[in-house]
Amino acid sequence: MAPATLAVAAEAKQNSDLRVEPEFWWADMANSELQLMLHGHHISDFTPVIVDKLTNHKPHREGGITILKVENTDNPNYLFITLDLSNAKPQTFDLALTKAGKSVQSFSYTLLERVADSAMRQGFSNKDVIYLITPDRFVNGDTNNDNQADMSEQVNRKDVNGRHGGDIKGIENSLDYLADLGVTQLWINPLLENNQAKYSYHGYSTTDHYRIDPRFGSNADYRQLAVSAKEKGIGIIKDIVVNHIGSEHWWMKDLPSSSWINGKKSANDNASVKFTTHRRTTVQDPYATQSDHSQFVDGWFVDSMPDLNQQDPLLATYLIQNSIWWVEYARLSGIREDTYSYADKKFLSIWSKAIMSEYPNFNIVGEEWTSNPITVSYWQAGKRNKDGYISYLPSLMDFPLYKVMLKAFNQHEGWDTGLISLYEMLANDVVYADPSKLVLFEGNHDTNRLYSLMNEDLDLFKMVITYTLMSNRIPQLFYGTEILMTSPKAGRHDGTVRGDFPGGWNTDKVSAITGIGLSQEQEDAQDFIKTLLNFRKSSSAIHSGKLRHYVPIDGVYVYFRFNDDETVMVIINKNDKPVSLATRRFHTQLEGVNLGVNVLTKERVQLNTSANAQSKIHLPPRGVLVLSLELEH
Repeated sequence: MAPATLAVAAEAKQNSDLRVEPEFWWADMANSELQLMLHGHHISDFTPVIVDKLTNHKPHREGGITILKVENTDNPNYLFITLDLSNAKPQTFDLALTKAGKSVQSFSYTLLERVADSAMRQGFSNKDVIYLITPDRFVNGDTNNDNQADMSEQVNRKDVNGRHGGDIKGIENSLDYLADLGVTQLWINPLLENNQAKYSYHGYSTTDHYRIDPRFGSNADYRQLAVSAKEKGIGIIKDIVVNHIGSEHWWMKDLPSSSWINGKKSANDNASVKFTTHRRTTVQDPYATQSDHSQFVDGWFVDSMPDLNQQDPLLATYLIQNSIWWVEYARLSGIREDTYSYADKKFLSIWSKAIMSEYPNFNIVGEEWTSNPITVSYWQAGKRNKDGYISYLPSLMDFPLYKVMLKAFNQHEGWDTGLISLYEMLANDVVYADPSKLVLFEGNHDTNRLYSLMNEDLDLFKMVITYTLMSNRIPQLFYGTEILMTSPKAGRHDGTVRGDFPGGWNTDKVSAITGIGLSQEQEDAQDFIKTLLNFRKSSSAIHSGKLRHYVPIDGVYVYFRFNDDETVMVIINKNDKPVSLATRRFHTQLEGVNLGVNVLTKERVQLNTSANAQSKIHLPPRGVLVLSLELEH
């Protein structure tokens, strides 16, 4: 896609009083219909007509574009036009707004040519390791964009809840570090404009759906990040929010319709606003009342996050198109959908189906924050729900396993505590359509830091990291975990959890990227994670292998990842003393194996694995052993 072509497309809005979204589109999309939202003073008084410059504004006949329908709302300042692009080729055409048969004003609209194989792009998968970045707190690559004249909140790095200046350029400058670490996907917290008076750094209060916040960079910078990342073998996952917007969104000054926002009929109506109960089970509970369900789905998070009404068909189409627009424009490899179950569930089915129909190999992961696997499983594609609900969402964040994982490694070993709780939690995988497509994480921007939750015990930290990276899930790490960033252990401390990445600012005296000033423990943790991440890259057993695990005994948990070509044996020893582990118990999985390579140290471990063998594996105290097993041929 040539920059000049994009520049032409970006000029679609020729009248400063007229706003057109999306500003441009593409020919040859799977869905041939395109809804344009026009905003301008009493624009509903006009009739849109497609014209041809060469035929003196007669109806357009050669471009393969027709107007299917024109819709108005109870706000005369909006006009919605649905175009049929089924026969359209890449082009720029004119659309006139007429009154009494005469053109009042017109604008040009561009259909771009798609990048080759765009529809068949590969989404993130079990081959990947996702690295979550809060961009304002990662690396400040361009100090010139820290403050913007048209943005309410300015940079104040001394304010733990304020903006600190990290940006897209900082992420791009760090790609070599991330690739060397072994990262293959970047999930970046929302980058869209958040022109809020305070707490704007986190990005979850969108004020413009088609504009990257200029304090992070530009739309073109975001697209270039994806191009540069792909050259390093890294994909980009966009954090998208369809449930709510920011209170300073341009819509809020002139709502498109009285049904656009839940609990708000006009820009000045605050009396009917209600807040969500967060009772997410009401969506699928067969005994729940409609009122309880509505109080969850239709309620606002906080007064600065108006709740969108996805039952409005014009808004629903707008949100679907916006998600697809960013996938196509920024060449994304995935979407992480925020607060998934809070939006209207019928809409969520349509939204996920539309994206996956456009990009069959794509991936979307939804956030359903609960400890109940049944609640999470309801939303996954392929799940046969008793109420008949069909979802097209491939993946979800595995909060249930995450919570049990933390508990299992912190607890003392007992009959029903410690590692056994992690072992037994996996039995719940039977409720999922495909548990291997879930994303297991050691932490994220809403959870306290792993090293702190493990009481700054490096051995326990390594156990959790090993389990996260070697499980039958798609693993995700939080930025800074690799150098043991800390936080309080209890309660919400978002500003601290999302602390500045060491070395991301020129004045930092410690740098995770260069290693300057890191403690011995930080270097150890960084090397440990780097070793496991880079091993994963070429391990087919980890990418697609089956899982077999053995009931933990006396503080030792053993499991295998395997396929026809490779077997990986993972052993976790929580004991304070070394353990000599007899191999006889595992002879079924070890049959034909006489040698293993310690992934962490590269040492070769000799094994005698017959059913009658007395061979033992020597385990270090409070440690992990990852063996890549060599099969006899």
